[in-house]
Amino acid sequence: MSIRKSEFPILEFDDKRKSVIMPGHENLNVNLPKRCVYAFLGEYIDKFAEKERAVRVAEFDSITKKYPIYIVDYKGEEVCLVQAPMGSAPSAQILDWLLAYGVKKVISAGSCGVLKDFPENYFLVPKSALRDEGTSYHYLEPSRFVEISEEALKAIEETLGEHNLKYKEVVTWTTDGFYRETAELVRYRMEEGCSVVEMECSALASVAKFRNIIWGEILFTADSLADVAQYDVRSFGLDSFEYALILCLDSVLKL
Repeated sequence: MSIRKSEFPILEFDDKRKSVIMPGHENLNVNLPKRCVYAFLGEYIDKFAEKERAVRVAEFDSITKKYPIYIVDYKGEEVCLVQAPMGSAPSAQILDWLLAYGVKKVISAGSCGVLKDFPENYFLVPKSALRDEGTSYHYLEPSRFVEISEEALKAIEETLGEHNLKYKEVVTWTTDGFYRETAELVRYRMEEGCSVVEMECSALASVAKFRNIIWGEILFTADSLADVAQYDVRSFGLDSFEYALILCLDSVLKL
């Protein structure tokens, strides 16, 4: 088909599978496991990899840093383990690259800001995401929301249940504008049904749908925007980082 043109470039879409630069264009001699934990957990990824004697098989070389690509033996299964960078564009780029080298089933985890009265370090499962970022529009036609894989949701929720954790399914607001979450926008997103806000979910869900792979995410609560008159940074969910990684690993084994 021809490009669907619009007055606004972000709403233009070309569904052709072939791009000028394809993920995996380097033709590296790397075959990654089908299962992957791709998580926004910073240094905890490297610490876990070192502790479990994971094998560093490759790296994604970005302009800011090199992201190690590990393979870890977890409960007798090989799992790819990768730190995800903050933001829709860089995180989507690395996810797309991982898919080119064999990944097909992915569980992510990361913190989120709350728009409602959730306590800190509470686990949530996004079932859909509002697309208030730019990256997803390069993978899917314009729409207000993108749904998360039912298969991934089932695996995550079974895992949370096995860990005896309380959780809620939520709709998340994915934004590129960390410093543009105005009081009016927060109220508007809440009216649309969003309970939390973060910066990657709708983009990664869109990459997964375009590439026809399974992707889901575990969120844990961090800062709070529930009171628009008084931002509460809290502790950014730091107490959940290590546990979230284990939940990801247990969930991805169910896929």
